[in-house]
Amino acid sequence: MKMRPPMKLSDKTLNILKNFSGINQSILIKKGSSIRTMSVMRNILAEATVEEDFPKDFGIYDLNRFLNGLGLHENPELDFTKDSYVVIKEGKSRSKYFFADENVIITPPEKPLVLPSEDVCFELSTQQLTKLLKASSIYQLYDLSVVGEAGVVKLVLRDKKNDTSDNYCEIVGETDVNFTFNFKVENIKIIPGKYDVVISSKLLARFVNQENGVTYYIALEPDSVYET
Repeated sequence: MKMRPPMKLSDKTLNILKNFSGINQSILIKKGSSIRTMSVMRNILAEATVEEDFPKDFGIYDLNRFLNGLGLHENPELDFTKDSYVVIKEGKSRSKYFFADENVIITPPEKPLVLPSEDVCFELSTQQLTKLLKASSIYQLYDLSVVGEAGVVKLVLRDKKNDTSDNYCEIVGETDVNFTFNFKVENIKIIPGKYDVVISSKLLARFVNQENGVTYYIALEPDSVYET
């Protein structure tokens, strides 16, 4: 049998994996070029197609630890010859990272996730996303609402429990429907960039990064309202 050459991970893939580690510390990587993860609360699902072709299924229990291990090297190679671990090597350096039992990892369903409806669509620019996340930190506002009223779609940072709280707003589109779709800022764990956003009134949203195609499905809060 022909031996498979060691694999190197691109900076793009490393960036995606680092982002995914903030959604779930563990990940099951399947054979092929698609990587997917799901939060422990099952309210965030993320998926991406990468340039690497992984030779087999393997589980990583602590993704940050794995990535930090790779960071010990300038140009590491991954040798997947062994069944129970991967060898990380560069020059004369070697380290083993043992795979986790697949049964201890929260994984996305095998069937692709599809929005039950597409009720609101808009484009979120890199600058708008950056400002929203920065404003959340500055004003300590952790509720993000997508609001349709007076003909416009706007993203509003606020404290839903306090009518007199500070707020921050970005206008992202137009609409002839009234709605308030609520998220928790802590669930917007997406890579910086420009996004196509589609929201279903069935309490699910899809964020697709225009640059790298990484897709996130994020659950809305149950107090969201859509007026048909």
